[in-house]
Amino acid sequence: MVIGSLDLWPKRGNLQLVVRKIEPVQTVGVLEETKRALIEALKHEGALDRPRMALPGMPKHVAIVTGAGSAALSDMKRLISNRWPGLRTTVVGVLVQGDRAVNELVRGLAVTRALSRADVAEQLGLPPVDVVIVGRGGGSVEDLWAFNLEPVARAILASPVPVISAVGHEQDVLVSDLVADARASTPSNAVEILVPDRHSVMMMLDDVDMRMGDAVKRRFGELRQRLILLTTQLKHAPGKGVFRAKEHLATLSSRMNRSTEHSISIQQQRLARLEATLIASHPHRVLERGYTMVQNDEGDVITTLASLQQGQTVNLQFADGRAAADIHTIEPKEEEK
Repeated sequence: MVIGSLDLWPKRGNLQLVVRKIEPVQTVGVLEETKRALIEALKHEGALDRPRMALPGMPKHVAIVTGAGSAALSDMKRLISNRWPGLRTTVVGVLVQGDRAVNELVRGLAVTRALSRADVAEQLGLPPVDVVIVGRGGGSVEDLWAFNLEPVARAILASPVPVISAVGHEQDVLVSDLVADARASTPSNAVEILVPDRHSVMMMLDDVDMRMGDAVKRRFGELRQRLILLTTQLKHAPGKGVFRAKEHLATLSSRMNRSTEHSISIQQQRLARLEATLIASHPHRVLERGYTMVQNDEGDVITTLASLQQGQTVNLQFADGRAAADIHTIEPKEEEK
């Protein structure tokens, strides 16, 4: 199989093939046959037809398994910062191509499984991971092949939280796409699917508040007109009719009060839940409880000692401001026996 492009010079009648890559046909055929066999096995055991876990509407802790320092990771971090500043993310850097890629991806997904456990997250002072993005940017068929192999597929299936397969390719469907809970065309697209836009959420809350107020006013207006009509009818009704009208009026008045109070209560509860979710997800709420967020000069959150170096200057983010500090000593936690 030859991959390349054609150059044509019409005046001279020359046609040139510029070869970029040559692969033995039998090599590609073996890879595809292995992939098809795996897909059939997964289909037979029901792994491809299982119910998919829904992505969280408001993620609290996103784990990203991808190449450390890659362009794909930079794009995802930039998009997350733009869409929802302060969203907790943990990056598990792995090799995404080559002979070691499969083991690296399996290791990275094992780390995310541990971080999704409440007891582990509590020890680290973090919220549990509630969604995972695994992927990389585009590449050749061979570069992406680790995402077609069984160990990676099994690791995705074993995840207790939703997994988004985010590999930059369009021409084919990878096995990771088939077993994941959601598929994104690129790593950036995964962020767009998962992370809500803060400005849009705020606009939605404002709209809900406005529509709730309008609905209550409209309901009161309708009931007020009904009461006016009944009062008018009551004034002109004969004795017995007056008594019945009064009972009917009292019943309608009671229903109106209950209906209005119920409607207002439901809307207030809905708005309170949305506001509570929005407030609780903001990193400042955590800082106000006495925690401090440590960042490097590039603004990345530092979560492990392995990310620190002696003499390094870090930024300490408090609820009421920030301060700079120099790292003098690094003391890893002793393992409990």
